[in-house]
Amino acid sequence: ISGLLAPERGKVSRGEVHFRGHDLRALAAPERVRLGIAHVLEGRHVFGHLTPLENLIAATSMHKSRTRITELTERVFTYFPRLKQRAGAQAGYLSGGEQQMLAIGRALMTEPKLLMLDEPSLGLAPFLVDEIFDIISRINRDTGVSLLLVEQNATAALSIVDHAYLIDNGRVLMSGTADALQQNPDVQEFYLGG
Repeated sequence: ISGLLAPERGKVSRGEVHFRGHDLRALAAPERVRLGIAHVLEGRHVFGHLTPLENLIAATSMHKSRTRITELTERVFTYFPRLKQRAGAQAGYLSGGEQQMLAIGRALMTEPKLLMLDEPSLGLAPFLVDEIFDIISRINRDTGVSLLLVEQNATAALSIVDHAYLIDNGRVLMSGTADALQQNPDVQEFYLGG
């Protein structure tokens, strides 16, 4: 969807992949970003030699107004106050949770219409998972940005999504509202620990 990773296997052989009236298959990754798609990859991928502030600014090439960049930076710092406290440190020395916050914040600097998050809880302590998922939910509420979340932590994911798909080896096993999946006995037994 983001164009950052090519398919490992398979291809779209029928139909089209459209976003905001554009066929995504014909667009390169930078064009998809300008269209409003932001992708936070698994594993954070921050620019370790840059500060958090420099990481945020690095994502703003489509913005011409310094005022707008400042506004977006302050909005990210409002969501992630810890980043503001560490704004002058090298990002490579931030904790895993802080790097995840920075990766999400950098994506927000593009003013996405669709924010895709791949395993945002990966390698994080449970209290940080809760904090990050609370912030993700708040971002959705405050900005109206659509979220596409890929997450193995079913409890965390189902706590913030409206609709969910249970996928195993590339096959959709189940789909429905988050409430319906949470109430499903198989989901409770195999994915929710009880």
